[in-house]
This record gives sequence, structure tokens and C-alpha cells, in this order.
Amino acid sequence: MTFATIRALHASIGSAIDDLERIYRTQPEPLDFPALDIPYYTAVASPAPTDQKLAEGLIDDPAVALALQRVVSACGHLSATVNKPLYGLQDVTQGAAHTACMRVLEAAHVVEILREAGPEGLHVRDIHALVVDLRPKDCLPDPAIFTVENLAHVLRCLATTHWLREVSPDVFANNRRSSFIDSGKTIDQLRSDPDSKYTGTNGVAASVGLNTDEATKWMSYLLEWLLPDTRAGSLVVDAQIGAGPNGGSVKKFPTPFHIAFNTELDLYPWLELPENKSRVKRFGHAMTSSRQFEMKDDLLHGFPWAELPPDATLVDSAGGIGSASLSVIQAHPHIKVVVEDRASTVARAPTAWGDKFTSLFASGRMSWRARDLRTPWVPLPSGDVPDAFLIRFVLHDWPDADCRTMLRGLRAGAGPNTKLVIGDMLLFYTCQNEDALVEKDSPLLANLGVANLHGYLMDIMAIGAFAAKERTIDEMAELALSAGWKISDVRRSTGSVWAYITAVPV
Repeated sequence: MTFATIRALHASIGSAIDDLERIYRTQPEPLDFPALDIPYYTAVASPAPTDQKLAEGLIDDPAVALALQRVVSACGHLSATVNKPLYGLQDVTQGAAHTACMRVLEAAHVVEILREAGPEGLHVRDIHALVVDLRPKDCLPDPAIFTVENLAHVLRCLATTHWLREVSPDVFANNRRSSFIDSGKTIDQLRSDPDSKYTGTNGVAASVGLNTDEATKWMSYLLEWLLPDTRAGSLVVDAQIGAGPNGGSVKKFPTPFHIAFNTELDLYPWLELPENKSRVKRFGHAMTSSRQFEMKDDLLHGFPWAELPPDATLVDSAGGIGSASLSVIQAHPHIKVVVEDRASTVARAPTAWGDKFTSLFASGRMSWRARDLRTPWVPLPSGDVPDAFLIRFVLHDWPDADCRTMLRGLRAGAGPNTKLVIGDMLLFYTCQNEDALVEKDSPLLANLGVANLHGYLMDIMAIGAFAAKERTIDEMAELALSAGWKISDVRRSTGSVWAYITAVPV
């Protein structure tokens, strides 16, 4: 019945496209779907055409989001069905090559260079010259290695997967996908102050740097951690682990991260080493990009913030530089926020935003305090009992035992009416079950397959960095209850693994 499945997948794609076209065409001014070849820059002052802005804005419409998920899921399923297994296998097992190209794209500021070049693009020799010009003068590349030809091959690999556009032979331009990585910084800014590339941005460029650098390195040691084999001659023996003269382990590491960077420090203390100053700065900005996992205003709809009492106190636990809770207090002036995080993060948090929120910070409606969530709860200096805790994109970084300690600490600081709001991914099973995203007779995977792959990749990243995980709703409910909280509400982003979970004290 394979042809029946292929036709069902084809029909699913057609039906979803029909839904998309109906929504776009029935707007007050009929719209077309955003074109892949046309960049959409959101980090620069020059405005995009009105119709392009309206078309992009519709992406966050729940009906549009669900239709897009169906298209992506069905296309992925169809490709897996009809593609020659060898080709699919090569795509996956050689994917590190593509990741390496993405790292070059971001670190060499190619997206910013191509933005200034415009839609006509730029010849690779001119891109190469600008990349060299933007390098620190005491860190110029070896001209025998960083050649025009090598750069062309990197960029062409990315154009093959639609992360750039090759306008004509060796002439490259940004497209809609690459423009998403744009920091908005000009070439002059990158030349004069390269360390400020991520300041005041949405963090996407920083996340590309993090994911293609540290995260890729630690994930490559998953096997050595899961199935260590230090026998002499073993295929998984690695220089970082080593083996004795007759086999046997030299070191035992708690996570793949520790193997990759040959350190006894956990990720966060390691990032705070003096030699990792640039890494920790990038990491902080990369966490801001986690908002991209949600649809616009998901956080605002994920909990009834308006129902909190006047002058309510929200504690943003492990809130970093405050990117999530900022959106809450901007939309709800009756709420004030205290952001908790490590001392090093708190020290740089206000300045990480530049002058973007100076007046808001000066008003006192947002403040920071240093606290490790694994330590006992310390009452707020104001004496206020928190009306709500927000712990967003945090629990997936910690094993259950540490999460339990954190949640029990928040429970100790809670009053009888305090609410706990957890923002995290809730993974689905891939088979049919009561939590499935599709009907039983659908040809699509129950979790929408590759349309939600990012959540399952994030799961493996969490395993690799912290021996932690993304959780299913059952795992999250069990964890919360063990720490004195009971889940009372779950609000998912449409068709997505992202969710906001509300829990109450028990």
C-alpha cells in the first residue's frame, strides 16, 4: 500500500497549501506567501515592504502555523519514503559538514556582508576580501588555507540547502532563510567593535555560533559517554578519554560535554572561566533566541497574567538577562519582575540590552538578584511573597534530582495562591496515543515528525551538555508533584512541542 501512503502524503500537502492560500488570499489586501529568494531583515532600520511585513506576520497565526507544520511534516515523510536510503543516510551521517559550513557563515559575518551587497549579491572573491578585512589584525587567516575557492565551496553547500542563493556562478546573495541569521550590524560596526555583534539582537546569530561550536563538539561524544569502551584498539577510544596500556578507563566523565572539552567543570562554571569570556557572552545572547521556538506572544497567552493582583511580583527564575519576563511587564504594567540567576549573569544583565530599556530599568519594575536555584529559597528583599514564578527554558538543562531541588526551593517561597509557570518543550511520542497531534487515520507521524524535529534535537543537546532531557507531559507532571506542585493547565503552541505549564502548590 506504499502508493496509497505516498498519495495520502501528497494530499495532505495539497490540503495544507489550500488552507494557507485561503488565509493569505482572504486578508483585507490579498497576500502571497513569503518568497524563499527574498530576504526579510528585521534587525535593520530600513523597513520591508508593507505586504512582505504582513505576509511574514501571518506566520504566527495559529491556523497558518498548523498548516505549515503539516506541509513540513508531510514533505519530510514523503522524502523519507521515496529518497534512496543511501542518499538519506549520507545526508544525516555527513551532516557535520553542513554544520561546519553554517559555523563559517556566521563567524565570518557573511550574512551581514551580503545584506549590504543587496539582492544582486556579491562575487565570492569580494566576499572573501571583506571576510579577511573584518578579521582581527592579529588573527589573519593563512592565505594558503582560506582561499576564494574554499570559501566558494562552503557557500555553495549552503546554497544547495537553501541557506543562501547562488545568483550566478560564484555570486551569492542572502535569501529569506539566511536573513533570519542577520545581526543587523553594519560592516563598519563589525570592523570597529566585533565584540558587540550580538548586543541588542534577538540572539539568533549567537545561537548559530553556540550550536555549531560548543554544542556540536559535545554532541559528537554521545557514544563515548553512553557506551564507553576503553579496550585497547576499540573504535570508541578517543584521545580525550584515553586508554591504559592494557585497556581500561583513564577518566570517567559525567557528560559528553566534559569529554569534549576535557574538563571536570560543568558547563556554566566552565563558561565563566576567564578564557571563555567571549563564549559566555555569546551564550547569554543565544539564550535570548529561545523566544524563536514560540509563536509571537505565546508567553503572554501561556498564562493569564492579567489575573494577577495589582503590583504583583513575578520572579523569573534563572531568567538570564530577562528577555522573557520583559515581554510580560511591557504588556502588563501592574506586574514587577525580579530576575534570578547566577551572579556573573546578573552582573552583566542590564548592560546586555544597551540603552534599549534604560527607562524601564530605571523605574524599578525590573530588578535582578543573584541566586543559585539549587540553594534554599531566600525571601525577596521587599518582603513580598511572589505571586508567580516563571521558570522558562531551564528544567531541560538539569537532571530530575536537580530540578526537584529547584522546584522545592520555589515551593518554599510560594504562598497559597502562588502560581508556577513552566515554559519548556513537552515531547510527544512518534506513535499514535491520546496526546497525538494528528488523527488516527493520518499518514503523518503523531508528533508531526520533522516539523518538530528541533525539540528532539534539543533533547539530545540537553543530554549531551547536562545529562538532562526534554520531558513528556507525564514526566513533567511526575517531576512537579514530587516537588510539591500539581499541574493545573497546559497551553501548547499550535502544532508544536513548545508549551507553557501552570502548576499550583499542593
